[in-house]
Amino acid sequence: MPEAIPMKVTKTEDFDRRDLDWYIDKFVQLIVFFAGISAIIFIIGIFVFITMEGLGFLFEDFTFREFFLSPFWEPSDEDAPEYGILALIAGTASVTGLAMIVAIPFSLGAAIYIGEFATGKVRETLKVLVELLAAIPSVVWGFIGLSIMNPLIIDLFDVPVGLNVLNAGIILGLMAAPIMTSIAEDALKAVPDRYREAAEALGATRWQVIFKTVLPAAKNGLLGAVLLGVGRGFGETMAVLMATGHAVNIPGSLFDPVRALTATIAAELGETAVGSPHYQALFTIGIFLFIITFLINLTADLIVRGIRKG
Repeated sequence: MPEAIPMKVTKTEDFDRRDLDWYIDKFVQLIVFFAGISAIIFIIGIFVFITMEGLGFLFEDFTFREFFLSPFWEPSDEDAPEYGILALIAGTASVTGLAMIVAIPFSLGAAIYIGEFATGKVRETLKVLVELLAAIPSVVWGFIGLSIMNPLIIDLFDVPVGLNVLNAGIILGLMAAPIMTSIAEDALKAVPDRYREAAEALGATRWQVIFKTVLPAAKNGLLGAVLLGVGRGFGETMAVLMATGHAVNIPGSLFDPVRALTATIAAELGETAVGSPHYQALFTIGIFLFIITFLINLTADLIVRGIRKG
């Protein structure tokens, strides 16, 4: 047998050596990690801050019956201050409810048209316009409600004041519609094409495919879109402050002025003494708002995430 030729062993380059590039890579990874968890840190920090500021009221002046079941909000009364937010909750709920009545048909209709009918440049243009509509600042919407909707409602319905539930509901519905449209369109897009093809193979028309197949298959994502819109409406401040009339009142009709929880905090926090019961009561409202909006958005996120996984 021929004698084996010995292999010459060469030293390979060490690609894992810790040079400058390695440290730069680790540094960038650390920055990205902290950027990723920053939202969680900020949320926890905000909740801790508002909780610490409202603890004094919760332990000293808070009573569940008065705070949640009394319609009288008179914290500046020197003799007998009252801290009831029932009227504020009713005002927030009425405006948000009307906003959803306005926003749901518009947002679902726009999502169906963009996702199922529009093609090419028309579809891309509509998507850009929806995103631009979502980028309009809330104070601009408030100016629209104050300067355009207010006299329009007075002239059309012959009411003394146009700053009421109807005004704020329409403005808030137009504000919530873009985000609902985007989420709803994503939900419709997530429906597999084989569902549509199977329905068309059975002889279904275009509308039958949409209403009998696509919408039922995307119902969880559409529900998530609605919940996100509710969260947006529940937490809105400036537009509601400018369009509702800002009166502590349980509404009996669409033309009654109301006051929202968020608008109360924005209007009164700068005028109260730091550390006073009134100041702490406003932070207690903030705790209540934080919990409600967090639960709404968490539910919507879980629903949307579940439909995407499915």
